[in-house]
Amino acid sequence: MHRWAIIGTGEISRSITSDLQAVAPGSITAVWGRSRDRAHAFAAEHGIAVASDSLAHVLGRDDVDVVYIATPATTHRDIALQALAAGKHILVEKPMTTSAADTEVVFAAAEEAGRFVMEAMWMRFNPLHIEVRERIAAGEIGAVRSVRAAFGTPFRARGRVLAPAQGGSITLDRGIYPITLSQWFLGAPDTIRATGTVDGEVDVRGHATLESEQGFAQLAWSGVEFLDLSATISGESGWITLEPMFWAGTRARVHAGSVQRIFVEPELIEHPRVGNGYQPMLAAVVEALEDGLAQHPWHGRDDTVRVARTMDEILERITGAQSETVR
Repeated sequence: MHRWAIIGTGEISRSITSDLQAVAPGSITAVWGRSRDRAHAFAAEHGIAVASDSLAHVLGRDDVDVVYIATPATTHRDIALQALAAGKHILVEKPMTTSAADTEVVFAAAEEAGRFVMEAMWMRFNPLHIEVRERIAAGEIGAVRSVRAAFGTPFRARGRVLAPAQGGSITLDRGIYPITLSQWFLGAPDTIRATGTVDGEVDVRGHATLESEQGFAQLAWSGVEFLDLSATISGESGWITLEPMFWAGTRARVHAGSVQRIFVEPELIEHPRVGNGYQPMLAAVVEALEDGLAQHPWHGRDDTVRVARTMDEILERITGAQSETVR
């Protein structure tokens, strides 16, 4: 059994910790937090033996094999490199870093160290999304030609999302989900058209059209208003709608087959959530570690870097007040 350390004591770490304890009981041996008091409170809440505000101490422990990093996005790269230098495997909360270049640095360091690395994109492991992908691969809606997805909620209270010094960005925090979904089914775009709104130094909303030879995607994200939280993958003979919240959903409807199924009674796919929803991803990581893999085949280097490159270009368009870039 690989032994884990949790790096960060925020809301996402709490959810991940609960699900990891369900997947691999007794595997979490330490937690790090910037605040000693918060680290000890977190450890007491989850029954973790070691709590520390010294990152070097936690990364240097012999009873830690793998770390989950859930600190502000601007710190991901440096903490990941420290963990890899200490000989640890790493699971890094999305986005892996704040740029494609830094993401490639982390993957290169993991390869050199011979350690596992993955971005914690739980959507790629959600049973609902896996079944949708399998049905599309089987040809149920024909060749995919378009994707439509949005993630917008007017919940801007989380300080890190709006803090430039902490990598604040609604594109990185929420836009990553529709962009990932789009590239999952359409691949990396050839043409990107994007615009958005910047508040101070932070992008707070954005929308983009991504085009490739296969088709196009219409995507939107926001931290200042609600957007339709569903998503649709459309093909030449039907479409599948992922009900809200599409990135963490439990239900989808397949509009394919007969006229009745397409227009009147689409088939319902349902996968109830287990725990906080992270257990499928964590179970996949645990299995990959046991198998000695350096990356997970469902969400590896190429997938992560390609999405990061698209986000780089979209952010350049938004912050530079431009509208189009063609590769």
